[in-house]
Amino acid sequence: MENYRKSAHCTYDIKYHLVWITKYRKPVIIGKIALRTRELIRMICQSNEVEILAGHVGSDHIHLLVSVPPHLSASKLVQYIKGNTSRKLQMEYKN
Repeated sequence: MENYRKSAHCTYDIKYHLVWITKYRKPVIIGKIALRTRELIRMICQSNEVEILAGHVGSDHIHLLVSVPPHLSASKLVQYIKGNTSRKLQMEYKN
């Protein structure tokens, strides 16, 4: 019972392993972009009560193992993370 998370009405242990890659696996997540991506993912997860158990930002992919509250679906979480990070990175690092 020590690894379970609790809310007002339930006890849960929902974990998702999320992996996504860049288009054509181009190695564009490097340097400042990789650091900013990691920072954005942490901020989004914190604002949605998502606990990051493990994560890796590679040059062409991102792995996340997250513990999620029951009211947040996997598709909605990925939508939040990918949508917000993509939009903010494009605005900040536009050439």
